[in-house]
Amino acid sequence: MANTKKMDCVILGLLSHESLTGYEIKQRMDSALRMFWGASYGSIYPTLSSLEQQKLVTSENTSKNGREKISYTITAEGHKYLQRWLALPVEKDELRYETLLKLFFGADNGKTGTLKHIEAFEVRVKEDLAQLKAFMTILEPIKNSEEGHLYYYLTVKFGVQTYEAYLAWCEEAKRELEN
Repeated sequence: MANTKKMDCVILGLLSHESLTGYEIKQRMDSALRMFWGASYGSIYPTLSSLEQQKLVTSENTSKNGREKISYTITAEGHKYLQRWLALPVEKDELRYETLLKLFFGADNGKTGTLKHIEAFEVRVKEDLAQLKAFMTILEPIKNSEEGHLYYYLTVKFGVQTYEAYLAWCEEAKRELEN
C-alpha cells in the first residue's frame, strides 16, 4: 500500500472501535494520536468519501436540532482491508522535528538562538510528557480489561520513554552549548 493510503487505515482503525463523525475523527487524531500521527479536515473528509465509495465504510445521517451530523461505521470489507494493512511490514518510521533541523544548521543561528529552540522544544516535551503520564495512570490498571487497552498502554509507554529520553537530550545539549 502506498504512503498516501495510510490515512485510509488510520480512519478505519479508529472506526474499528466505534462509529464516528468526521469531527470526532479529527478530535481523536488531535488527542490520542497527535504525538505520532496527524491530519487535517482537508484530508479526513475526502478520505471518508473515498472509503465510502469503496464500500469500506457506511455513513448515516444522525442530524439533531437542524445540525447536520454524519456518522461513519466500518464495514466487514473495511475490517478486512485494515487487517491486510496491519499484516504488512512497516514501510518506514520517520522522525521529523523542525527543532532538529534548526539544530543541524545551528552554526548559522549561533548558540543563543539554538538554545532558545532547544528550550522551547523542552517546554513542549514536558507538556506532552505530562499528558502521556496521565494516560499511563488511566491505562495501567485497565490495560488487561479489554484487548485494545493493552495496545493503547504500550503505545503510551513508548511515548513516555521516548519523551523522557528527549528531556535527557535537552539537558545534555544545553550543557554542551553553554560550555
